[in-house]
Amino acid sequence: MEPSEKQRSPDLAQKKEERHVMLSLTFSLSPRRKTSISKTVQVFEMFEAKIYHFESRRARISKNADGGLELFVRCEVQDCEVSSLLNSLKRVAEDVEAIREEKAPWFPKKIRDLDYCHHMITKFDPDLNCDHPGYADPEYRRRRAFIADLAFKYKQGDPLTRVEYTTQETATWKEIYQKLSGLYPTHACKQYLEAFHQLEENCGYQADCIPQLQDVSAFLKERTGFQLRPAAGLISPRDFLAALAFRVFQSTQYIRHFSSPMHSPEPDCCHELLGHVPMLADKDFAQFSQDIGLASLGASDADIEKLSTFYWFTVEFGLCKQNESVKAYGAGLLSSYGELIYALSEKPEYKPFDPDVMVVQPYHDQTFQPIYFVAECFEDAKSQLQKYALTIRKPFSLHYDPITCSVEVLDSPQKVSEIATRLKEELTTLCHVLEKLS
Repeated sequence: MEPSEKQRSPDLAQKKEERHVMLSLTFSLSPRRKTSISKTVQVFEMFEAKIYHFESRRARISKNADGGLELFVRCEVQDCEVSSLLNSLKRVAEDVEAIREEKAPWFPKKIRDLDYCHHMITKFDPDLNCDHPGYADPEYRRRRAFIADLAFKYKQGDPLTRVEYTTQETATWKEIYQKLSGLYPTHACKQYLEAFHQLEENCGYQADCIPQLQDVSAFLKERTGFQLRPAAGLISPRDFLAALAFRVFQSTQYIRHFSSPMHSPEPDCCHELLGHVPMLADKDFAQFSQDIGLASLGASDADIEKLSTFYWFTVEFGLCKQNESVKAYGAGLLSSYGELIYALSEKPEYKPFDPDVMVVQPYHDQTFQPIYFVAECFEDAKSQLQKYALTIRKPFSLHYDPITCSVEVLDSPQKVSEIATRLKEELTTLCHVLEKLS
């Protein structure tokens, strides 16, 4: 039974009262008022504010000979207490100014935090969607549930479970593999073709065998630092993009229903292994993918929607110019025989690569796209993405550490200085190498 508005009110009031906000405060202490730092600290304690940063320095412009102090405090406090806290602070300090920060949504900061990033989207679930090709096949649904359970049990760092595919599953893969591999030489970009040949040589890419995630993940790790992580199904945009920030690609292991080999309403291992993996083996494209992921961390729901739309028109359905012709690099195209032919025909409309336009362009997830965006090259696409990412409003900046596979919030000059020092040391080493070579 739906609760009445009257029944809802106490819960809503409680949630509003418990909502916390981040405040950046600056104020000054004058000797003539005989206010000590301890008195200002007592104000924050009285309102149970959580202090993240507390810094003091001598006032640059002093109103008297004895000098004074300027203070900067960054804290978290209940939204309903902000006004009272500021009024109390003004009784003991001068020049009180406050900037309210919107608290960002939770995001993973270490690669192991991805264990919490598997929120599922169930709109294409064969158990729930009667339009799914496997809905009326109980055996297929049991098989899907078994493979999904393997993904749910996976923890970061575990070996990737090998799936023994059935004869029917392998036959479905074979039909898809043979049809698509015949198109790749004329329709796929050169980066894709190079990686695809390497995967055939090193990872068992062939018509008669479905590659295992463990073997493919090891190949990617060596080439670009990307690794695969098993996914139980379609992941929410926020969780999926967050994994990319750590060079982790969430990959399904199940295969589409045998009755519909040339189309799947959801991502499956054919889409992942034939569409995504070869491009993730290219260094420039791997960096492009990670940049999208990093831009998503801590972003608002509205910005996540825009980034996922950008991802759709690039990583999934992107085209690029090569040797005066248009080629495909998007996984949605390279794993779909019909749309790959259609996208490179004269039927769809082509638009130039422009993130500001792409993020608001409507797209279709069950029919061919009427519009595709064409990149001049990956370097240009990466540069435009980085510029767009700077327009996403966040109350912090981030730095990815490839050694620890972690993200650090840059909330102090000291952290920025430390990173700058490390980069300077690396640059100095490279300059010495360049001198020797020349």
